[in-house]
Amino acid sequence: MANPLSADALVSALRAEGVTVVEHEGWRTHNRNSKGAWGPVNGVVIHHTVTTGTDASVALCYDGRSDLPGPLCHGVIAKDGSVHLVGNGRANHAGAGDPDVLAAVVAERSPLPPPRQRTADGNTRFYGFECVNMGDGRDPWPAAQLDAMVRVSAAICRAHGWHAPSVIGHKEWTSAKIDPVGFTMDSLRAKIAVRLRQSPSNPASGPSASAPSAPNPPAHPVHQPFPGAAWFHARPHSPVVTAMGRRLVAEGCSAYRQGPGPQWTEADRESYARWQRKLGYTGADADGWPGAASWAALNVPYTG
Repeated sequence: MANPLSADALVSALRAEGVTVVEHEGWRTHNRNSKGAWGPVNGVVIHHTVTTGTDASVALCYDGRSDLPGPLCHGVIAKDGSVHLVGNGRANHAGAGDPDVLAAVVAERSPLPPPRQRTADGNTRFYGFECVNMGDGRDPWPAAQLDAMVRVSAAICRAHGWHAPSVIGHKEWTSAKIDPVGFTMDSLRAKIAVRLRQSPSNPASGPSASAPSAPNPPAHPVHQPFPGAAWFHARPHSPVVTAMGRRLVAEGCSAYRQGPGPQWTEADRESYARWQRKLGYTGADADGWPGAASWAALNVPYTG
């Protein structure tokens, strides 16, 4: 357990981790503290917004809805990797969840138990970050956005002395939710763990941004761009196929008896079909031939 970070401490932690911070006007005093406790805090919950567009998503998360007042999170992570702070204090984001899950998060114990009860107040215990995505398994997760999710989570964990198991998905907190969709929380936690083993890098300089600003692009992409559907139908022999296969194995979608290797085979196609089904595709959309959205969600490392 820990006392929540002050607004200044949160901004400092995020910027030290290299996060591009955008402070929404009024966020420092925007909260639901009058409705319940804020803290002690135990972890971070990751959500998807089921919206498109940065401005509209930020406005919704700041203002809330007619049935659920804002703030709906503490920060909104845009597709360009910028992080828009919209609340400081109790926010309407996690809702009621499983006390056994909370106990596991407090103990940083893995794996998490399945969420069955809805009796613990997550709005008291968790920071919440909404990530702009439709949550349909087709809307891609850009590398900059995923990187920002890792950095935000690592920044808060580092500030409190927590580790990667302190970061959970909304669907891991309550069976009433499915977010986030399009990547696994285990894969995100693995990236957070790697980052926490390193010193903070690429700190932002100067005051927090007043408008969205994307970080400088790397010399080459972090993830392999989609080669196109025709490329796969030509049954290529390429290190890209090997890298894809290794990601499919890591996601628990392997149909390989040997490999994976550089030559595209039916084992690659069956493995990819399992990945498509894991994302929620059915029928012809889960035929094993990669498409742009499912490829983006797989996060195949760049191989040149």
